Amino acid sequence: MKSVGIREFRDKASHYLASDEAIAVKRHGKIVGFYLPVRESDEAEVQAALMRLSQTVESALTQSDRDEEKLSQDLDLSQPE
Repeated sequence: MKSVGIREFRDKASHYLASDEAIAVKRHGKIVGFYLPVRESDEAEVQAALMRLSQTVESALTQSDRDEEKLSQDLDLSQPE
């Protein structure tokens, strides 16, 4: 996955939005978000994937000793390992 700074993402937004490449967006060297391209015709598939993700997160929370905050910290890619 390519990573770019916020300014580059902003300045070249139309280029990235037209691309099929996923982008990690960084601010001061830390990931602050992701751009994941989705084709318009795949909206139902995207909604289904988001529903599965939500169910998986709920299941992980139910089956572990973690709350939403701890799980969020575990998944925070901007933190050093």
